[in-house]
Amino acid sequence: MSFPSGFIPVLPLRNALVFPGVTQALRVGRERSMRALEKAFEQGGWIITSMQKDPHKNFEGPDDLYSVGVLSKVESTRGGKDAGYQIMVRGYQRVKLLQFQDKGGFHSAVVESEEDHLDLDLQTQRALLAGMKEQAKEVLALIPANTEQVVDLLQSVEDINYLTYLTATHADFDLAEKQKILEMASLKDRTMHVLSLLQTLRENLKVQADIRQKLNTKFGATQRQHILREQMKAIKEELGEGDDLSLIDGYRKKIDEAGMTAEALEMANSQLKRLEEVNSMSPEYNVVRNHLDLMVALPWSKGAEQNEIDLENARKILDADHYGLDKIKKRIIQHLAVLKLKKNQKGSILVFVGPPGVGKTSLGQSIAKSLGKKYVRVSLGGVRDDAEIRGHRRTYVGALPGRILNGIKKAGENNPVFVLDEIDKLGKGFSGDPASALLEVLDPEQNNNFVDHYLETGFDLSKVMFIGTANSLEGIPGPLLDRMEIIEVSGYTIAEKFHIAKNHLIPKQMREHGIEDQQLVIHEDTLNTVITRYTREAGVRDLQRKIAAICRWASEKILAQGKAIIETSDLDDVFGNERYRGESVADHSVPGVVTGMAWTPVGGDILFIETALMPGKGALTITGQLGDVMKESAHIALSLLKTRLPFMAGPIDFSKFDMHVHVPAGATPKDGPSAGVTLLTSMASLLLRRGVDPRLAMTGEVTLRGQVMPVGGIKEKVLAAHRAGIKNIILPKWNEQDAKEIPEEVRKEISIHFVSHINEVLKLALGVELSMTESEFPSWFPPLLGAPANSDPQTN
Repeated sequence: MSFPSGFIPVLPLRNALVFPGVTQALRVGRERSMRALEKAFEQGGWIITSMQKDPHKNFEGPDDLYSVGVLSKVESTRGGKDAGYQIMVRGYQRVKLLQFQDKGGFHSAVVESEEDHLDLDLQTQRALLAGMKEQAKEVLALIPANTEQVVDLLQSVEDINYLTYLTATHADFDLAEKQKILEMASLKDRTMHVLSLLQTLRENLKVQADIRQKLNTKFGATQRQHILREQMKAIKEELGEGDDLSLIDGYRKKIDEAGMTAEALEMANSQLKRLEEVNSMSPEYNVVRNHLDLMVALPWSKGAEQNEIDLENARKILDADHYGLDKIKKRIIQHLAVLKLKKNQKGSILVFVGPPGVGKTSLGQSIAKSLGKKYVRVSLGGVRDDAEIRGHRRTYVGALPGRILNGIKKAGENNPVFVLDEIDKLGKGFSGDPASALLEVLDPEQNNNFVDHYLETGFDLSKVMFIGTANSLEGIPGPLLDRMEIIEVSGYTIAEKFHIAKNHLIPKQMREHGIEDQQLVIHEDTLNTVITRYTREAGVRDLQRKIAAICRWASEKILAQGKAIIETSDLDDVFGNERYRGESVADHSVPGVVTGMAWTPVGGDILFIETALMPGKGALTITGQLGDVMKESAHIALSLLKTRLPFMAGPIDFSKFDMHVHVPAGATPKDGPSAGVTLLTSMASLLLRRGVDPRLAMTGEVTLRGQVMPVGGIKEKVLAAHRAGIKNIILPKWNEQDAKEIPEEVRKEISIHFVSHINEVLKLALGVELSMTESEFPSWFPPLLGAPANSDPQTN
């Protein structure tokens, strides 16, 4: 057969390689390849087949091809340009590609023949031929398919060169190895390399065959166990001993009785079907069963009986469980009245906000008791993973439903009173934002179809009465806060603490310490001393600990004497030295020291602001770990004094001294817009050398015009001042309405002065007033721009 000369079309191959003497089926679909094929048709079907170096790239030029290819001939073809060609190509001669040209939309090349080196004698060829046939036969025996025809073909081959190429074509060798075989001119090297590759392939197939055998054995045994188990069930059913059948039947009965929604019922039946099909030894068996256990345990349609809400009974329960808190009780009764009118639970979410120990959580218990419903409490403090709210997906190992569904499951009713404790202490970590997950839970418009990731179907939470508790609103995101109705629970007065201790705390602690009613007597004056001298908190938690300490101290005396009477003189022995004094400061006043009032997440408190002067250049030093807002208030107060004091004390040269403002308890950070009035009074007190009554406290912010601005937390601040022994309080005029919330017994013991301007503050605190009207300016004040030099400046 005569081979063509000159430029021959080149067909680049991606995932195949043609060997001499072997016929190979190829698919041609690339534009340039189809043009090369059409040119080959014109030249008798001759074409150069050469493999690309990188099969994932498009063929761009000669650098993308191996330099050794095969001169081949297209023997048959099917298809066309639209769908591509399917061709049968037979290789004839190894060739080396020498010169390329890109013409007519395809590449062609000039080649030279690459002759084989027959470096094996006839006897060696026969031995290698037999060895390769044997190796190929063993490889084919390990392939899980019918290979008899291939074995017959190999046995009929008597040419070692052809057998080498035929084996390389059909064996599962790497393409790079096949190209390496093609490029080998030495028959000996090529044969030995193919034998080595066949041996490696045989070992790999042996390992795969062993794995298949083990899997078949394992699954065969599992299937056999399944068949035997089914037969055992049938035998037990005939004998009336079908206890094992009761599992599936039990689930089916529970599903029918659960009262699920249509969507949940479909899922439960699907899971039950999977449970029947899955082998009990499979890990999936327990996953499906745990999911079914949750579905049948949830109270889909089971709820507490909707009795008529008795408002009078609810009021009695609230009064019995909580002393004081009249405003909060009134709001709760109003909420219950609305529920009674609406005949359903859907509505606003109540959130009790206040210091620790004021009874926020126990209010939820009282509401549940008054409604005759189950009480569920979940603490959200420190939760950082939204899966704690929405549940884990069942694809994870150890997946569990969220705390909401778990609480409903424990309650066994779909309409309990559900308290979400410490809602302001939700965290935000890398696992998600639990506060965002709560949005759907607490939104009355969405929670009728709440989807837990573990349950994977909607559950109606609209019948649940959610109640949240928080110490502060600062930690609650705005979108979540928008779904709640805030009820502020402030601290207790001394009188309220006395009644709470007498009627609730002392009997409770006596029961917990095993003390009978007649065995312990605490006099009223002793109890008052404990409240005023050893506790100073908004709630009663610390007071309860003190009463517990008294019970422990008394238990020894009761065992020895049969009874213990606690006198005021015994308190030093019980607690040690007094923790708090009745007055806020010493009896005498000190210029520059003023008592202020502050709000904290754990209730109100008082603080002292001190000012000192020293020679300097007019600098202002602020210490006590104050925040930016309080630092700004100090600068505003100083600016006000620089403009106002000349009216009272004549010109003051502020450039000759420095001023130092300090708020004691420097370890505690302080900030907030409520200390401007106190800072200004402290500075003015020192500059005017007039002391301020230590039993006078104040709060409020100031502007550069001297206006006193309103502040928050009035009730908490006043209660804290009352506990500290304050008798007079200065409040902003705009907070007059807030002062109505202060208990009547507290208002009787203190005097509240409402002010709107700093002139009133200075008059009340220092007893000074302006010597001239504000329309008259001191001599140092700059003249009006554009006015004659001898004219007086006028106010606008």
